[in-house]
Amino acid sequence: MASFVDRVVLHVSGGSGGHGCVSVHREKFKPLGGPDGGNGGDGGDVILRVDGQTTTLLDYHHAPHRHASNGGPGMGDWRGGKSGETLILPVPDGTVVKNKDGEVLADLVGIGAEYMAAAGGLGGLGNASLSSQKRRAPGFALLGIEGDARDIVLELKSIADIALVGFPSAGKSSLIAAMSAARPKIADYPFTTLVPNLGVVQSGDVRFTIADVPGLIEGASEGKGLGHHFLRHVERCAALVHVLDCGTLEADRDPLSDLATIEQELDRYAVDMSYAGADGEVIPLNQRPKLVALNKVDLPDGKDMAEFVRPELEAKGYRVFEISATSHEGLRQLGFAMAEIVQAARDALASAPPKVQAPVLRPRAVNESGFKIRREEKNLEPLFRVLGDKPVRWVKQTDFTNEEAIGYLGDRLAKLGIETELFKMGATPGDTVVIGEDDGVVFDWEPTMMAGAELLAAPRGTDVRIADIGDRPTRSQKREEQIERRDAKAAARAELEAERKAGIWTESTNRRRTPAPLTESALDKDDFADGDEH
Repeated sequence: MASFVDRVVLHVSGGSGGHGCVSVHREKFKPLGGPDGGNGGDGGDVILRVDGQTTTLLDYHHAPHRHASNGGPGMGDWRGGKSGETLILPVPDGTVVKNKDGEVLADLVGIGAEYMAAAGGLGGLGNASLSSQKRRAPGFALLGIEGDARDIVLELKSIADIALVGFPSAGKSSLIAAMSAARPKIADYPFTTLVPNLGVVQSGDVRFTIADVPGLIEGASEGKGLGHHFLRHVERCAALVHVLDCGTLEADRDPLSDLATIEQELDRYAVDMSYAGADGEVIPLNQRPKLVALNKVDLPDGKDMAEFVRPELEAKGYRVFEISATSHEGLRQLGFAMAEIVQAARDALASAPPKVQAPVLRPRAVNESGFKIRREEKNLEPLFRVLGDKPVRWVKQTDFTNEEAIGYLGDRLAKLGIETELFKMGATPGDTVVIGEDDGVVFDWEPTMMAGAELLAAPRGTDVRIADIGDRPTRSQKREEQIERRDAKAAARAELEAERKAGIWTESTNRRRTPAPLTESALDKDDFADGDEH
């Protein structure tokens, strides 16, 4: 079973927000109490926090799925739902957070450093919060939104001042055990060190940390051996110490060739951009201060080999120390040299001006609508896709089993200007409108869904604009009805024209006024001229 893990893929998700409540206040002698539905609670967040007691990512290796608690639903009598608890995930100091594409999201250095890995979802509003002067008693509430869900990569980079690098069995573990209280596993076979080891060294007034990583071999930067997995632990170190084996019994190896091989692998290794020095720039490994420790000089052959290669190493500019991790020879001088480099690096960091990140203000543009509409085509039919934080969030908050909630969504979208923009882009009634990406909600656009539902008289939970959707005629039916009405009007005109030509509508030209009602006495008089119609 693995006891040290320095890279894991973590699946985190924030808690979902609680749904809002639909409730009407009922109390004796108060028949019109009004809405009293409370809001749902927000979902809990997932936060990574540096903990001094955590040294490995082993827990997340065994349990990579972490979910924060959900928010509680709202209740009547204006009682809001309980917010979900924040999930704190402790991580070691020096943890780098990346996405699956390798982009650095956060570099957690220092006890207490935090990063929000996944935000909780918003709770839905109850009908008490949705009421207004025009919509006094809403019969619906908004739904809670699900929390963010994402996959992140956690990489541990040891916080050490000095890194010991070298071939397997060069004596790095023995050296860290001799100079500190660390007790790594030591054996007489290659690749004894399978995990990085840390040790604290006190040299004079300077206390610093040294790291021992698995041995490097030729091709380590390309994935050979074990050391390439742990080169990230060297990136934060201020200096490197090459531990060279002067007592090797292999005929094809010597300290000079070992040093050349290690330097070549360090040159090929690309330092992660997540680490930056005091000046804000990334320093390659091969450009950092270096010391050379010729180990195993307690052996007769080791002493001779050290004296043979030392002049050539010093000629190349290296500070060379002849040491023995077994007899502790030369360890004091090496420790003071390490302390000198560490103190110089700390002084440079302290004297460097603080890096103050200038705040970036991005005011909203005057003509920014908060959404955009993209015209697409599906099955040779036009499709309009609406994108934007507000429309997508509003759709997630809508209860599509409630007609009034759907009408409220239509009012919000129309007020935002989506309907006007669809008209400008040439959308016609019945076209497909999708709000969101691939998993968006699909609508058949009806431009008759205009704002003003609060002015329509309807029972709570219903909307007269939606209740009649099933009986609403289609475009073809409307066209047929229009044609029928036009034909009927044409037929009526033709009939009237025929009656006019037949003289049915002809009146006497001598008629000047409307005659009085006829009586028996009037019938005896000749009141009508010749040619008048009776």
